[in-house]
Amino acid sequence: MNNTPYQEAIQLLRQVSTPNGFLASAENISNYKRVWARDGVICGLSALASGDEPLIATFKETIATLAQHQHKNGFIPSNVSIEDGDHTVSYGGLAGRVDAVTWFIIGICQIGYCLNDKDYVLQYKSHIEKCLELLEAWEFNGKHLMYVPLSGNWADEYITDGYVLYDQLLRYWALKCYHHFTNNEEVASKMEAVKQQIEINFTPNVSGEKYHERAYGEAIFTNYMPCSFSPSGYKTPFDAFANSLALMLNIGEESYQKRIVEYAVQLADTTALGLLPAFWPPIMTTDENWNLLKNNCKYEFRNYPYEFHNAGSWAMVNGFFGLALLQKAEPAKASHILNKIDEANSVNDYSFYENFNTKTQIPNGVLFCAWSAAASILVHQTLHSNFKLLL
Repeated sequence: MNNTPYQEAIQLLRQVSTPNGFLASAENISNYKRVWARDGVICGLSALASGDEPLIATFKETIATLAQHQHKNGFIPSNVSIEDGDHTVSYGGLAGRVDAVTWFIIGICQIGYCLNDKDYVLQYKSHIEKCLELLEAWEFNGKHLMYVPLSGNWADEYITDGYVLYDQLLRYWALKCYHHFTNNEEVASKMEAVKQQIEINFTPNVSGEKYHERAYGEAIFTNYMPCSFSPSGYKTPFDAFANSLALMLNIGEESYQKRIVEYAVQLADTTALGLLPAFWPPIMTTDENWNLLKNNCKYEFRNYPYEFHNAGSWAMVNGFFGLALLQKAEPAKASHILNKIDEANSVNDYSFYENFNTKTQIPNGVLFCAWSAAASILVHQTLHSNFKLLL
């Protein structure tokens, strides 16, 4: 077994470790020299997978930094700048980041689970419960699914908004993780209600009152769960991250989950990189959602077809697909995806690019991206050791 990709990934995590937590990249780019919630937790999960004590300590510092700067209303920072001791806090750009809140809860609970330390989780009980209250407020209607603004999560320049699948799944995972430690009936009831509403509104042929019956009836999602819906209807591009989370969390009927696996494996096999695009198919300039896409950027436009969120390929996203395949007892397929992740990460002497153009294979974004390394570590350790996340 060649350990070089794994060791290179570990080395990058060490490079981005600071006394305040994980940075998003080892590149000297100001926006990435910050402690980010989702990036930091994903890197932290890989630290737990590695068993490396200094990296696990950095994960704990990541959580501490985020908790220290929790907003009085419960928001968790999207990121915290730690340069020169100046802790400048951002809760989001054009919109707040819903997934910062859920990743924060998940991160705390995964530390407690992997280290068998319930007291660690209880240490952050007040922070977590303030987060849970905020997530419930974001439902707006008390019907168990959150309403997420455009630009409200990791795909911050994409077209998803409203009832976004990815965010509902992270909330379910966060509730499930917290319930593991609290065994609280109220948390358990909410967890099951959220799961039920995901299945009723995002999977086919499930009985129950739909949020948007007419739009549900018109949507076609036979091979995977749609990425989001809102009062204007469903958006049905394939969201690789969300569908991977759904498989990891065992959402939907078993036969439907098998269809998702088959679709995703076939899609990855058709690409030059052998990796899943973040969203598929790409939105082209002639498509009805192009104007929505092209205007959703704060600085420069990056979502050209086959790039970034618009059908670009991310090692990080494929890491969760690898975890999903392992959860579905597909180790050979997971090993294949890990090889493709490592091939992508190794381009230009292990530059760990943020993402790639799915059509041309040209790298995009920031170099030495920490969560690209985390993807390799997570799949490698889940495949080759006894590491398991709390799911």
